[in-house]
Amino acid sequence: MPVQKLYAGAKLRDLRGRLSLTQKDFATKLGISLPYLNQMENNNRPVSSTVLLSLAQEFGFDVTELGHGDTERLVADLREALTDTVFSEAPPLADLRLAASNAPAFVRAFLELHRAYRQSHERLASLDDALGREGAPLQPSPWEEVRDFFHYCDNYIDAVDRAAERAGLKADAPGDLRTATVARLAARGIEVRLAEDSALRRFDAATGTLWLSALSAVETQTFQLMLQVALLEHDALLEATLDLARFQSDAARAIAKIGLANYFAGAAMMPYRRFLAAAQETRHDLELLALRFGASIEQVAHRLSTLQRPGAKGVPFFFVRVDQAGTITKRHSATRLQFARFGGACPLWNVHRAFETPGQFLRQLAETPDGVRYISLARDVSKPGGQFGAPRRRYAIALGCEIAHAGALVYADGLDLGRDGAFEPIGISCRICDRADCHQRSVPPLERRLTIRPDRRGVLPYEVG
Repeated sequence: MPVQKLYAGAKLRDLRGRLSLTQKDFATKLGISLPYLNQMENNNRPVSSTVLLSLAQEFGFDVTELGHGDTERLVADLREALTDTVFSEAPPLADLRLAASNAPAFVRAFLELHRAYRQSHERLASLDDALGREGAPLQPSPWEEVRDFFHYCDNYIDAVDRAAERAGLKADAPGDLRTATVARLAARGIEVRLAEDSALRRFDAATGTLWLSALSAVETQTFQLMLQVALLEHDALLEATLDLARFQSDAARAIAKIGLANYFAGAAMMPYRRFLAAAQETRHDLELLALRFGASIEQVAHRLSTLQRPGAKGVPFFFVRVDQAGTITKRHSATRLQFARFGGACPLWNVHRAFETPGQFLRQLAETPDGVRYISLARDVSKPGGQFGAPRRRYAIALGCEIAHAGALVYADGLDLGRDGAFEPIGISCRICDRADCHQRSVPPLERRLTIRPDRRGVLPYEVG
């Protein structure tokens, strides 16, 4: 596979702005000419290895930050937005990449505009809903706003992660963390008690009682305990982080605060440096990591997807959770693979088959239409209600990375990574997938011409030209 050139003009301009340097001064420090820097900042030339070395030596800059993460996310979001029928024809992919690379702020503004349009259209689609919301301000869904906040933060919140790490390092074992935290809360006049209750956590500030569900797993109880610690002891940090995010509604801010508290809980149970070292030692064996840190398989997989601390990054993973209908309920990607913002995941992906094999890990070698290859791990993470008759919540998760990192995963052992036929073709969303011969296609790709032959029928009732 040919090596991709690195175009990072927007990030170079951003770095120069943070350093308060003119183009001339920045070029001098990098040891290059002014025209050369100008060409790189406008993405007319790729960033050379010499410039990368100068960035690291002169400014101590983590050159991995110049990767394609943000650009690929924006391109994926643009492609999906432009498949909307309001647009007569989608621009070529090369144009989308150029816009995402050169004008990321403009692209984000466009996506915000399209999201506002979609929500306005959805309101008008239902008469009752339209009448009930008449005069309401047009703004993004709070859930979507919070989802995008974490998405574009690379699912890593440095200040919160480091505070949680300091809390988690006070314990040498999962039980120690729980015991120490209960004692710390007791010193604040808060008693932790268990109740046979479906509510995972209830805090009564008036009586100083924190109730945890005795019906939930121990790792869930510990997670909820640390979540409450985040809300009680680190409220100022969470609020400061929310101030920087500038959410458009109080609802979005409230949802994000719970999201940050959840982030703190996971990071406290699995402190960054200790967890990263254990992940590398075990070659990312999810079961071993869950045992060592007293966490669930889903908690471990989610935590692995957040190991993006500058200067100490782990393997860049994608992580996703889907329900039985195929709807994505959690998503994050530090890889070039980006998930559809709306709707479900590709039906050819092994995450859907995980429901058929409860308690087992499924491995898949996959290739996306852009030619990038991945190793994907899937497993069901059903959550029992804890008592007879209680509903059972069923989900499946997938964790994966690009094939270049496969050697760091124990799950890659025994797979034929060198055989082209071992990689299954998958996509992102049928509307933006270019595969012409997919037997699971649900709708035609909007960017391709269709041929209808009345006297011929293949797997699909049309041919993608």
